[in-house]
Amino acid sequence: MIRNPILPGFNPDPSICRVGKDIYIATSTFEWYPGVQIHHSTDLVNWRLVTRPLTRASQLDMRGNPDSGGIWAPCLSHADGLFWLVYTDVKRLEGNFKDAHNSIVTAPSIEGPWSDPVYVNSSGFDPSLFHDDDGRKWFLNMQWCHVSTGVGGSPKHPSFDGILLQEYDAATGTLVGPIRNIFPGSAHGLVEGPHLFKRNGWYYLTTAEGGTGYDHAVTMARSRRIEGPYELHPDTHLITAKDAPDAPLQRDGHGQIVEMADGTVYHTHLCSRPLPGTRRSPLGRETAIQKCIWGEDGWLRLAHGGPVPALEVEAPAGAPAPRPPEPVRTDFDGPALPLDFQWLRTPLPDRLFSLSQRPGHLRLFGRESIGSWFEQALVARRQEDWDFDAETVIDFAPETYQQAAGLVHYYNRHKFHFLAVTWHPGKGRVLQVMSCLGDWQNGRLTFGLEEPLAIGEDGPVGLSAEARGAELRFRYRLASGDWTGIGEVLDASLISDEGGRGEHASFTGAFVGMAAFDTSGRGKAADFDGFEYRPG
Repeated sequence: MIRNPILPGFNPDPSICRVGKDIYIATSTFEWYPGVQIHHSTDLVNWRLVTRPLTRASQLDMRGNPDSGGIWAPCLSHADGLFWLVYTDVKRLEGNFKDAHNSIVTAPSIEGPWSDPVYVNSSGFDPSLFHDDDGRKWFLNMQWCHVSTGVGGSPKHPSFDGILLQEYDAATGTLVGPIRNIFPGSAHGLVEGPHLFKRNGWYYLTTAEGGTGYDHAVTMARSRRIEGPYELHPDTHLITAKDAPDAPLQRDGHGQIVEMADGTVYHTHLCSRPLPGTRRSPLGRETAIQKCIWGEDGWLRLAHGGPVPALEVEAPAGAPAPRPPEPVRTDFDGPALPLDFQWLRTPLPDRLFSLSQRPGHLRLFGRESIGSWFEQALVARRQEDWDFDAETVIDFAPETYQQAAGLVHYYNRHKFHFLAVTWHPGKGRVLQVMSCLGDWQNGRLTFGLEEPLAIGEDGPVGLSAEARGAELRFRYRLASGDWTGIGEVLDASLISDEGGRGEHASFTGAFVGMAAFDTSGRGKAADFDGFEYRPG
């Protein structure tokens, strides 16, 4: 069986592409660098992260991008001996405007080398590229209408002004011919995320609707002509849990059809798993997949019936059992940062960290404050489980309260918990807990200890975080002593899409990792000796 979600933790907007026996899924990375995650499988059951293709400044520079800006909804395809990756870089999402720039990169293999981008347009986000069987290529994206009542964090249907289609000339790297608005969406509204699939002379258009919250849905339409008109699916929605509030997979929408070599059909979709008894999803929007069947009427439906997605789905014949989650220990003894980890926004990571200056350690250089949109030294991995333990050892000797480094549970600039080694004018080197409790827009800090805890002037300090559902506990350890709790139990559910400003303004997911800042501008370094993530 396939066990959903197949890509746990923050992995939204899945675009799926099969090349022979190899299946790839590309997902959004928003402000996290490098851009776009691509996972690989041969059985739809077990998946492995293989690459993030947008790795250099010529492809992607997100310094100054707001929280939840950056890479939205990539589309991965294969044609003419190349992989084609279409992506949006969102520079603004507040107010009435969306500054969203769409580009294409290509590569001869999934590992690369990936080309410099070809800029395509900026009329809206969620682009995709469809390779027709006559050799022509078609570019789709939703059109954003700023002359509307919809604003960032509060989307309105008129802002989502239909799905645009235009031919793409790969030889010149330009759009050619008329721009057509081929699909206004259903009455559910907020149409986005278009993907085309061709079968038996029909063009099937799947889109996302309802916003990426609890009304999300996959909507399907079809036409005999690529330019339309498109008729709606008799059921309107192929996948949705909007009318099933108790379903374990919520917020289901935005995915793509894939046909296997034997003709069986699956459809990916994003989903979330709210913590029991809450409407908060620290794991963010994850990737799931559903088995589908074609009906006698030529329409696609879920194989188990109805639109509500299943936790377990029939796998292709011969597929192995899903691998259980395992602890991951990173010793930072290699030349490159392990793929599990990412940083924020900048294509110049050498200014943030080094793996060579102190072998066996990750050295972070304190830069701008935690939550900066430009250059912050924060290296972290996705939270993939409701329950987890994370642990590291830090060697850091701050000289001013403007220098801090430690272990962080992070969503964005107004949702985080940070156990930091820092300095106090009366106590010297201390531990302090700094949190931002969803205070958008002010980003006001709260401090978890009335008085910082003095820990002596030097020596490594063990730091750990234990999450159990909605509860987060920090611990520390000096020298070879025992682990000791520090501060009160914190709200881990806040570090979620729905925490703070809410689900329609927060699109990533919880990370846990290491951070350092030095607002004095001196770039004080902090050394981290390993990092361990253990599912609880």
